[in-house]
Amino acid sequence: MAHNVRTFAALVAPAGVMAVVKADGYNHGMADIARTAVDAGAQALGVATLGEALDLRDTGVTAPVTAWIWLAEGEDLTGALDRDITLGIPSLAHLDAAVATAASAGRPMKVGLMVDTGLSRSGISPAEWPEALERADAAVDAGHLEITGLFSHFASADDPTSPVTDRQEALFAARIQECRARGLDVPVNHIANTPAVLSRADLRHEMVRPGVGIYGVDPCALPSGVELRAAMTLRAKVVTTRVVAEGEGVSYGHHWIAPTDRRTAVVALGYADGLPRALSGKFGVTVNGTWYPQIGRVCMDQIVIDLGPVDVDGPGASVRPGDWAVIFGEGGRSVREIADAAGTIDYEILTLPRGSRVARRTVPVQP
Repeated sequence: MAHNVRTFAALVAPAGVMAVVKADGYNHGMADIARTAVDAGAQALGVATLGEALDLRDTGVTAPVTAWIWLAEGEDLTGALDRDITLGIPSLAHLDAAVATAASAGRPMKVGLMVDTGLSRSGISPAEWPEALERADAAVDAGHLEITGLFSHFASADDPTSPVTDRQEALFAARIQECRARGLDVPVNHIANTPAVLSRADLRHEMVRPGVGIYGVDPCALPSGVELRAAMTLRAKVVTTRVVAEGEGVSYGHHWIAPTDRRTAVVALGYADGLPRALSGKFGVTVNGTWYPQIGRVCMDQIVIDLGPVDVDGPGASVRPGDWAVIFGEGGRSVREIADAAGTIDYEILTLPRGSRVARRTVPVQP
């Protein structure tokens, strides 16, 4: 993680890095990831919800934090004000809520104006923008808001041929200029996600906001000389081995029938632990450096792997209970290969491992 953050920081300087640590640090452990990112050169942290931001503060993280998902009605914003959290403003209603909290407390709320540049998901819409700008300007004059800058999000930055990215950037740059023309200080603006950081040096503004890249996943081609290191390894223990006779079926529905007498092993990981059932028969695991295909259905608690024919003295003959089976990561295949097999994206696979049976172990490594 530290290597990846240092890589981004060096790549984009003098722009700063906001490391996105939402969703429990993409399931890597938010507090550890946040501290590591800041120590490695991240100037700020980004999370989705206000609750996540408050959790970071509870763990002692003091770096600047921005949160962009919160309720305009019914959510107590005093924690954001009291604990120096920057709130993203995606609508007029959210702007009004932030101003009301600040006015009641008698001190300004830090906010970032979210601009909908074309993702059409969150951000102040083009229709609301003129009024939002008027209200924000007035709130700054009244001492209710401190605007840290503008931010937005790309829809198609992982596709270098998409014209959408240029259109979004043009609108984002125009919004920044509109603010500055009014005398509004918007010092730190950011729109570049991981693929934009890696492919477009012209989109960096004052800060970039990499997410999946800091976890070592590259959603696009890496520039020459840039190396990212995968941070997560998912593995589970072999619990038993056996011989399945020729013609016998394995797991529910007998979707795999032994073509010959086969050695097999059971690995203690299943869909209750975050391994998609849709992967059934489409992936494999690595045990002691050798890859073995998974066979039959992925079950709630376990999978079965094919160690090879009984009459062949291959590496599968030496697999024993207690050996580690690597699903992805160090010593095994990449998370991208697992995602491709499941028909999804790396991001989802990283966030799937879960539950009390999946123990997260954070390992300090030398730079």
